[in-house]
Amino acid sequence: MSYLEINQITKSYTTGGQTVRAADGMTLSAEKGEFVVIVGPSGAGKTTLLNIIGGMDRCDSGSIVLDGENISGYNERQLTEYRRNDVGFVFQFYNLVQNLTALENVELAAEICKNSLSAEETLCHVGLKNRMHNFPAQLSGGEQQRVSIARAIAKNPKILLCDEPTGALDYNTGKQILSLLHGICRSDGKTVIVITHNSAITAIADRVVTVRNGRIESCVTDTAPIPPEELEW
Repeated sequence: MSYLEINQITKSYTTGGQTVRAADGMTLSAEKGEFVVIVGPSGAGKTTLLNIIGGMDRCDSGSIVLDGENISGYNERQLTEYRRNDVGFVFQFYNLVQNLTALENVELAAEICKNSLSAEETLCHVGLKNRMHNFPAQLSGGEQQRVSIARAIAKNPKILLCDEPTGALDYNTGKQILSLLHGICRSDGKTVIVITHNSAITAIADRVVTVRNGRIESCVTDTAPIPPEELEW
């Protein structure tokens, strides 16, 4: 069995009297330590898939197994523990607490987890040794995203889920953030899943998943992905 196994998950929403099938029998797998990129147009079901993997939403049917644990069978208390301890989230717009320093933002997340890492060491790991006592408003967009990544990995999660992590950044900063995420995947052995509309990013992935109309159109492994430094778009 793979580290992450998603089998025939479905999810429907009702909006304006119409039922939208956001996930329509999605099946895919990923191994421990893989860098996975999920691509597809807006509304394809990428974020729905990520939210279900992360325990922020439930599937209507199907199963999700991570590291041998059937997440889809969890009750609310178990899901809360799962989100708190096993999943690290990185969002497009950082979601930092504005009146806390970079260090305090990371400490806040680390304090609620069972096997958390040192907040200071994690910030050093993402290149913010000299900025950890600054507030978010005193940091650039790229630096704020680094704090967001540090906050996620300080939890010492089993899996890192990144929703358009370069979407609010310029080209060069975006490449730096991708290099950082890729490096964490390689050095720490974390499974990292990135969703994006930018198909160029697939060149650095170990596994590329294409989503369209709530379905997995393809799931392809790449045995020779390029280094993030060589990425262009």
